[in-house]
Formats: sequence, C-alpha cells, structure tokens
Amino acid sequence: MSRPLRIEYENAYYHVMNRGRGRQRIFYGEEYYQAFLSCLEEAHERFGLEIHAYCLLGNHYHLLVKTPNGNLQRAMRHVGGVYTQRYNRLKKVDGALFRGRYKAILVDKDEYLLHLSKYIHKNPLEAKIVDELESYPWSSYPAYVGGRRPESWLCLREVYGLLNSKRSVKKKYQEFVLDNSVHEMLESFYKKKRSPPVLGNDDFKSNLEAMGVRLDIETSKKEKNYFRPSVHSIVSAVSAEFSVSLSAIYEQKRGRGIKNTPRKIAMYLLQRVGDYRLTEIAEIFGLNHYGGISNAIYTVRQEIEHDSNLKDSINSVINRFDP
Repeated sequence: MSRPLRIEYENAYYHVMNRGRGRQRIFYGEEYYQAFLSCLEEAHERFGLEIHAYCLLGNHYHLLVKTPNGNLQRAMRHVGGVYTQRYNRLKKVDGALFRGRYKAILVDKDEYLLHLSKYIHKNPLEAKIVDELESYPWSSYPAYVGGRRPESWLCLREVYGLLNSKRSVKKKYQEFVLDNSVHEMLESFYKKKRSPPVLGNDDFKSNLEAMGVRLDIETSKKEKNYFRPSVHSIVSAVSAEFSVSLSAIYEQKRGRGIKNTPRKIAMYLLQRVGDYRLTEIAEIFGLNHYGGISNAIYTVRQEIEHDSNLKDSINSVINRFDP
C-alpha cells in the first residue's frame, strides 16, 4: 500500500496553501482575516508552529511555516477546523469551507526559503489587488519592511538571515521583493499543473530518502481523494454554468434528436478536473460500461476545437477548481 503523502519531521519547512470550495471567498472583511490570524497564533502557542510568512487573499491563503515538533498535520487541523467554525458563525452558515485538505510543499530552506517568501508576499501585486505591497494589510510583508509592528508569533529572523546584509535588513528585503527578477527554478516549479510535494535540489531530496522518505510516490490514492473536487461540486458547477438542473445531467435520456451536452461536459470534467477513472464515471452516471463515457469525452474534445464559446464556458468551470 502506498504511503500517504505527508512528509513530517522536526524543523521541516513548508509552503502551505488552501482555497475555498468552488473558489468561494473565505475572507469577507477584517473580522474574518483577524479570525484566521488568531488561529495561526493559537497554532503557534499550542503546537509550536513557526510562521515565517503569510498572505491571505479573498478565496485562498499562503503560509510559509516551520515545524520544530514535526507536527504539521495537528497544527493545520487546528487552523483549518477552527477557522471554519469561526467563519460559519460570522457568516451564519454551516458546512465545509475549504475545497479539501490543505496542500503542503516541503521546502529546502537554504535554496528556496528567501525566494519563496518573495513569491508569497508578491501575491497581492500579481493579483492586481494593490499597487504597492506595503499597503496590503493581510500579509506579513509590511511587518518585514517596517510598515507595521510584527505580530508576536511572526518569525522574521530566518528570512532576514538569508539576505547576508550588514545594512538595514528591512530595506534590503524590500529591495529584494520589489526587484522584478525571478528565481527560474521556483517559477518553473509553480507553473506545473500538479506541483510535486518537495521543493529542493538533489542533495536535499537525497537526504530525505536517507531518512526513509519515499519521493517516488508523488501522491497516494488517499491523498488524491483529499485534493480532488467532489463529484457533486463538479456536476453542480456544470449545472450552474449551463443553466440546467442536476437531474438533467444525471439522468440518461434516449431518443432521436436528444443532445444532452451538459451531461457529456460533466463526464469530461470529472476526468479532467477530478481525475476520476472512466469506470468510476460510468458508475456515477448509471452506465454498465465505460465505453459511453469515453465516447462522450471524445465528443466534447472535438466540439471544443470548433466552438470557442463552448470552450470559454468549460474553462469557466475549470477555473473554479484551479489549485
């Protein structure tokens, strides 16, 4: 049985991220952001989690953390679970908030920590939320450059230490982040559609393997199930995009001239977005054989080639589930 992919050990560094289900907002205003920051503070106090950088944006978050006690899962279970409870109370709703379990990428500190902090901090600028990074309040960047007093639980020293600067580290860090040059390997890593769980050079990976960590298994079946969108969320997104009922998608209708395009698109997206097998999709739609699913997916691919409007609609659904 393949090992569930959660690489944990003492003093490991991670880039942790998650987003709302169906790209829904997870922060609606100051009280929501503050509630999440309180969860980080509690994780620091209860589990020893070190937070080296953070950036909270409408429908997702980025964290750069260290686990002195090797307990990332326990700490992030608190952050995600307690924030969901507080969000539901504030919003007066009930149910799951995030699209699945958080994603965690193990980071080679010496090679990438400094550049990853830059990548995280530049998110509001890249998203065109602000013109100046220092004006964005829900990021640790202002604390790094002296724009505000850092939270008591925010750890700045290790990122500062990587600057190798004898002058003001705040000014040096600001210059580093605002410099438009990019770390080519880091950029390439995050452009991959399914980024691997380790960000590090060959020596770093060799050391992990020496510790008994298996890197040849990118994602276990159990882990995929945590991250892939549910059948209901994908079919519901198709239903909303094409203004048809869920029953119209799930129910098979036969007869001359009947063309149920949204049903075929749901099949196509279950494979493309959810990575469901053809046999699984056939079972979902009550078919005895996956041959019909294969034909439906082929048909959608052909129609996308010749119908730009259909392609845009399908991409609109896909974008809701971008990692």
